[in-house]
Amino acid sequence: MEEPPMTQNTTTTTTQTTTLTYDQKEFANELAEALQSKKPLLEDDWTNLVTDENSAYQVQDVFTDLKDDSVGGYKVSLTSKQTQDMFDSNEPLYGAEMTNNFLKSTAVVSLKSLMEPLVEVELCFRAKEDLLPTDSLEDLLEKTTVAPALEVPDSRFSNWFPSLSKYMVMSDGAVSGLVVYGDEKDTKTLGSVETLANVSATLFHDQENLKSGKSSEVLDNPLKSLQWLVKKLDSQGKRLLRGQRVSSGTFVLPPSLTKGTWRADFDNGLGSVNLQVN
Repeated sequence: MEEPPMTQNTTTTTTQTTTLTYDQKEFANELAEALQSKKPLLEDDWTNLVTDENSAYQVQDVFTDLKDDSVGGYKVSLTSKQTQDMFDSNEPLYGAEMTNNFLKSTAVVSLKSLMEPLVEVELCFRAKEDLLPTDSLEDLLEKTTVAPALEVPDSRFSNWFPSLSKYMVMSDGAVSGLVVYGDEKDTKTLGSVETLANVSATLFHDQENLKSGKSSEVLDNPLKSLQWLVKKLDSQGKRLLRGQRVSSGTFVLPPSLTKGTWRADFDNGLGSVNLQVN
């Protein structure tokens, strides 16, 4: 499927008043420096600096602005009760993903370009038009494409999974890394909204079957994850724009990313997605 051009100026803005302290702004700068140097931060050095959602997302906004790229979309994290419990949260989190971090399958990635990456099995949606907080699940079915995906979450903190605190995760772009996506198709061609809750996928590493999972692990339906994100962005004065992609949440608890060939096979006609790690 030929993709339409990305909407110009895809960097989002917020209407919230930035009230970060000097130390919080320095924290965002240190996150950006860690991203460049690949020298991880220690959470203990930043303990009690960001203690609420508003300041955590504001730190993320500054961190995002310091990256030399536009926002190509978002990732949604903590979309199962298990992962929410691990990070002491009662709702998902989101992070901005830069345009250059969305890679087409089969992507080839060097492990040296990452820090402490994991690998997740996901569905990746692309907005065919701007998405609105009033959109129903049926609207989102009509207004998006969907593709099989492997997300590679990564953090600027050492020993981050699963011990990093919730507000540190938010500040760190919801541990945004890479998203590798396969062939896209109009989401509505899968069938009804309910079909999206019944997608199964199996993760392989070097042809070894590691684990399988279902899309119902993602807030019962990945379209609900997308809907949550659209509403969350709207509450912060942001919009999910035409051409932007969303990695909607993992089907399985993620293993560490290691060298070799990674593949996820999906049913419901979604096909496979591949990642080569050197």
